[in-house]
Amino acid sequence: MTTYAGSCHCGAIAFHVEGTIDSGLACNCSMCARRASLLWFVPREQLKLQTPEDNAGTYLFNKHMIRHRFCPACGIHAFGEANDPQGNAVAAVNLRCIEGIDLDAIPVKHYDGRAI
Repeated sequence: MTTYAGSCHCGAIAFHVEGTIDSGLACNCSMCARRASLLWFVPREQLKLQTPEDNAGTYLFNKHMIRHRFCPACGIHAFGEANDPQGNAVAAVNLRCIEGIDLDAIPVKHYDGRAI
C-alpha cells in the first residue's frame, strides 16, 4: 500500500491516506455535480487527519447518511465519511486533494446519484 498526502487549498485540513488508487468515482448527485469531486473510497481507518478534527466543517443533506467534510476557510471538500451497507466505516477521499498524482491516469467510474 502507498501512503498519499492530501489537503484542502489552505492547508487547514491535511491528511494521509493509505491504499492503492485503482479508480475514481464521479457522481452526478446534486452535491457532487456542483463540487466536481472525484472520489476514492477507502476504509475510514486508512485516512489519518494531520490537523485537528475541528478544522473540518460537516455538511449533511438528503438522508443524512454521509458526513461531507470541508474546510470552512477555503471551502474545499476534502473527504466524506459514512458506513457502507455492511456497516463498515468508509472514507470517500476527494482525489483532487491528493498531492502529486496524475488524475488523467486514473480510470473514472460514473455513478448515477440522481437516480437515488
